Amino acid sequence: MINILKKNTCCGCQACLNACPVGCISLKMDDEGFYYPKVDANKCIGCNRCEHVCPFLEQSESKKENPLAYAMKSKNEELRAKSSSGGIFSEIALSILEMNGVVYGVVMSKDFRRSEFARIDNVSLLSPVRGSKYIQAYVNDSYKLVKRDLEDNKYVLFSGTPCQVKGLKLFLQKDYDKLFCVDLVCHGVPSPGLWNKYVEYLEAKYKANIEYVNFREKLIGWKKFGIKIQGNNISRFLDSGSDPYMIMFLKNYSLRPSCYNCKIKKFGSLSDITLADFWGIENIMPNIDDDKGVSLALVNSNKGEAILDLISNRIEKNEVDFEKSIKYNPAFYISVKAPKERLKFFDDMHKMDFKGLQKKYCRKTIISRLKQFVKKTKVFSIIRRLLSRGG
Repeated sequence: MINILKKNTCCGCQACLNACPVGCISLKMDDEGFYYPKVDANKCIGCNRCEHVCPFLEQSESKKENPLAYAMKSKNEELRAKSSSGGIFSEIALSILEMNGVVYGVVMSKDFRRSEFARIDNVSLLSPVRGSKYIQAYVNDSYKLVKRDLEDNKYVLFSGTPCQVKGLKLFLQKDYDKLFCVDLVCHGVPSPGLWNKYVEYLEAKYKANIEYVNFREKLIGWKKFGIKIQGNNISRFLDSGSDPYMIMFLKNYSLRPSCYNCKIKKFGSLSDITLADFWGIENIMPNIDDDKGVSLALVNSNKGEAILDLISNRIEKNEVDFEKSIKYNPAFYISVKAPKERLKFFDDMHKMDFKGLQKKYCRKTIISRLKQFVKKTKVFSIIRRLLSRGG
């Protein structure tokens, strides 16, 4: 029987919920806004399937060899503009759907209060799955549905965080030739409870219902992405350095406890392809950087190579040295550190309204303000020019 004694030992993948044959496991949101399994001991039959599918309890050996690494982007400029980076997930998904397969990925709920997995079997339904959602997604019974589709001999693409992919693999207990798994270089998953608090704050402030959210809007460029929120009486865009929810996320305040000690870094999920933003592309391959988004694709299996071959006529693909490819993506190999104020942050989340939380935890330090001033005014370059003239 799954028993979470320490919250940093549960990644929230919900594999245990899917694996229980008698339905004795439910999900309960804790004070930080994260879901954890709760077992009804009266219904439990002691089969321990929940423990066998837990990514933190079942530690299979990760891949050790370096994968092939590619800088990639879709040739479809419209599709790339709507994607978080280079549009590669969308191209892979389209190829699976064109083979009458199904795609599992994350969408926003109808009220935009949470993110959740969805099963897509038609190209016309793909748009909501596209793009990053910076909230831990609700998996529900998606693993069961994946298994049903595979047993029906369908091609299946499953896209999620490394722990979600690992949970699926452990749940299935066998390899399927028609299953393709894509994970991502994960910074960590923010609290669904915090996001819900943010939505309530915005809807009250603007007296509006949110009808659209894009966490990776490229309005002012890929490298300066931000959150775009729209609805009746609201149309709002703030870049990632200004939006309070993003600031709390990127400062690591709002992450799940297990994310600070992730057990599934470095190919632990056994996915076929790992996707990421190719941060640092301007230093490694400046000729292909147009600030519209470039994907980093790490190919971890023969199936990964096969799926890229399938979309080869739709993409631009440039092989790159693996070590160089992850140089600017430290989340690939190390977990972020928990801030000293993390526990206080979640305590304040209950005591304060969102505006108070923003005021306390999104303030810019004197050093950060100075850096911003220097960047805007280019003061150092001015000084250097003056000195050079004087010389």
